[in-house]
Amino acid sequence: MTRPVIGICAMVERAAWTVWNEVEVNISQRTYSLRVGEAGGLPLILPPDEASASAPEQTLDLLDGLVLSGGADIDPSLYGAEPDPRTVGSRPERDRFEIALARGALERELPLLGICRGMELLNVACGGTLDQHLADADLHVHTPGEFSDHDVRLEPGSLAARAVGAERVTVRSHHHQGMDELGDGLVASGWAEPGGTVEAIELPDRRWALGVLWHAEEERLSPVLAALTAAARDSEVRA
Repeated sequence: MTRPVIGICAMVERAAWTVWNEVEVNISQRTYSLRVGEAGGLPLILPPDEASASAPEQTLDLLDGLVLSGGADIDPSLYGAEPDPRTVGSRPERDRFEIALARGALERELPLLGICRGMELLNVACGGTLDQHLADADLHVHTPGEFSDHDVRLEPGSLAARAVGAERVTVRSHHHQGMDELGDGLVASGWAEPGGTVEAIELPDRRWALGVLWHAEEERLSPVLAALTAAARDSEVRA
């Protein structure tokens, strides 16, 4: 059977190795492609591309599913906000590219998963806004600059619960931002415990569109990425 092609959006960062010193690179943590491969998918890394930001159809034609991955903060101007001093590292070219892909994927019912920044990007793409720095009351659960292990409660019957295979899960998070106003059609389906930070969002009027704030790619045999890949395989069969 042909493997479903899962696009994984790449980060844009600066790196150094051998004779290359502080050069700009497209990178993707290998855990993303490993988890997709474990689930039977064919991972395809997608670097930001200005032409695709204007017309994403050709890129989307290559894919059976899409992962919006983690990374730097999103440019607050995209959701009508002034930048908080703690919002750093924005890459406008990446934001434009991924918003175009996300909107195009939703329009054509392409299975879509947003992870951490990717969940935030999904919300912004749907017209939502972000809390640029979580309140101090939440920082005992979400510590900026560190991974935090905590529980998440999932709405019974939700796509998030079906993807995880349970209504409660222990996760690893690494972020300092979160949801403010949810975008059009999005509903919250997961909450951190303790604290109540929204940890999962989804679009009930789409066949498979989910965002999780935790790093699902860090889980070996990740059920969430397996569920995305299964939905992509189903899309491929339907096509």
